[in-house]
Amino acid sequence: MITAFLLRSLDRKIIVALVILLALAVLVPALNLMTPASSPLHIPTYIMSLFGKYLTYALLALALDLVWGFCGILSLGHGAFFALGGYAMGMYLMRQIGPRGSYGDPILPDFMVFLNYKALPWFWHGFNHFWFAALMVLVVPGLLAFVFGWFAFRSRVNGVYLSIITQAMTYALLLAFFRNDMGFGGNNGLTDFKDIIGYNIQADGTRAALFAATAIFLALSLLLASAIVRSKFGKVLVGVRDAESRTRFLGYRVEHFKLFTFVVSAMMAGIAGALYVPQVGIINPGEFAPANSIEVVIWTAVGGRSTLIGPIIGAILVNGGKTVFTGLFPEFWLFALGGLFVAVTVFLPKGIVGTLAPYLGKRKPAPSDTPSAKQEDGVDAKIQAAE
Repeated sequence: MITAFLLRSLDRKIIVALVILLALAVLVPALNLMTPASSPLHIPTYIMSLFGKYLTYALLALALDLVWGFCGILSLGHGAFFALGGYAMGMYLMRQIGPRGSYGDPILPDFMVFLNYKALPWFWHGFNHFWFAALMVLVVPGLLAFVFGWFAFRSRVNGVYLSIITQAMTYALLLAFFRNDMGFGGNNGLTDFKDIIGYNIQADGTRAALFAATAIFLALSLLLASAIVRSKFGKVLVGVRDAESRTRFLGYRVEHFKLFTFVVSAMMAGIAGALYVPQVGIINPGEFAPANSIEVVIWTAVGGRSTLIGPIIGAILVNGGKTVFTGLFPEFWLFALGGLFVAVTVFLPKGIVGTLAPYLGKRKPAPSDTPSAKQEDGVDAKIQAAE
């Protein structure tokens, strides 16, 4: 049943994107590990890790597109879910350091020894196990999204007010995690990682495995998001986005659809943060900065909102440009980023993928576009109205 649900989500664009991501998961690590450094085909480890970071950003942008592009929820707080997933993974990595830290304490991380902690805080217990940390990567962002969404959506908070509240949530978490007494490293955050599931985190093989895992998780998340938006559930989501009052009048519990999508999106963002931390080597409260969440909106808009593939492309292109321009013209990068967003809004309101889609061939009618499917939908609507 689950397999059929996922297979129905496949169209030509999604299949091509999945093939490219899975090919990258195999070819890039192979070219890094199996080719000599003198070979023109060799991919240096730092380039592989840098592109792996871009893929985590792409996963974050995909998560935002699921709620913004198909549900109409412009979240300016997805950076918070990303950072929480990163902190969950960072806590596991800190517990793996053991006595190899600067202070040699087998249990307490260095920052806790420095701040005169006498015992490990209760919320750090369990993070010495990878399975527990992986569970928390999903549970913590998902739980926050559930609690936030439960109150916000039941109160029918929409539009710019919801966006402001999500940004306020992110800023509140930023201030909280900056405090030393929170037990998360304060301003310095978590860093100096040594191992992950028993392997040296700096080794080329581990870096290659992390890149492959990121590409695979991005492919799986794209498949899941496509399955959601192409299902009957996804059609209701589009109805919520375009005409929420009418959808509610038809009898749908709009807040339930919003809540489910928001929680799934938050979990995807948490996975992105968990994959980001071991590749970058640090997580600190700066990841909660509201500007980071706004950047995610820019990536999604540049690539193409409500296209799924567009945000992936936008995240990679914008961050690749950021890497190049901050090296060449560091003082002008923010102006370039703002100019890019304005240019896309004015000249490419549908984003790169949305603008190019009509020129890449006409879309074949989906099963829902056929007359029989429309008749079935009409019957369903009549039954729904009768009920």
